[in-house]
Amino acid sequence: MSRVGKQKINIPAGTTVKIENGAISVTGSQGTLSRFFRPEIKISIEGNIISLTPVTDNIFTRKLWGSYASHLKNMIKGVNEPFSKKLIIEGIGFKAEVTGGNLVLNLGFSHPVYVSIPKELKVTTEKGTITITGADKELVGEFASRIRALKEPEPYKGKGIRYSDEVIRRKAGKKAAAAA
Repeated sequence: MSRVGKQKINIPAGTTVKIENGAISVTGSQGTLSRFFRPEIKISIEGNIISLTPVTDNIFTRKLWGSYASHLKNMIKGVNEPFSKKLIIEGIGFKAEVTGGNLVLNLGFSHPVYVSIPKELKVTTEKGTITITGADKELVGEFASRIRALKEPEPYKGKGIRYSDEVIRRKAGKKAAAAA
């Protein structure tokens, strides 16, 4: 039994949830999100409460039960207050700027790196930080990880792109190794 799936999900005021042919659309002040859900989990709306129940009891549906409940909670939360991720750029000459629909990154390569921004996301840059906001938690996290993968932080000087809450374990360089 899924502890997450058993919980009832409350729909806040100003948010509407509709089920049409296995697709659920959630509309709120920040926009609309929709997602297709498999028929193995029955999703029912009664008033302002959503409940999920598995149609059959097997390993696959038990896995889906909690996942679908989490997806619905994230969709409802995202259309009311957007999710955000902050990335920090560290390194001499490393910078980022938004031009048009692209994020332009100078990361020490011989050329600037252009990354197209999905239309569902809002990306802002300040000195040394990139802020990614959007209603879809999955899309925000995926885009942030794609940006981070362009220049992962290295352990000797800490140069690269990292999450704001990420801690980089620093290693000692040659001098410390030679002294031992």
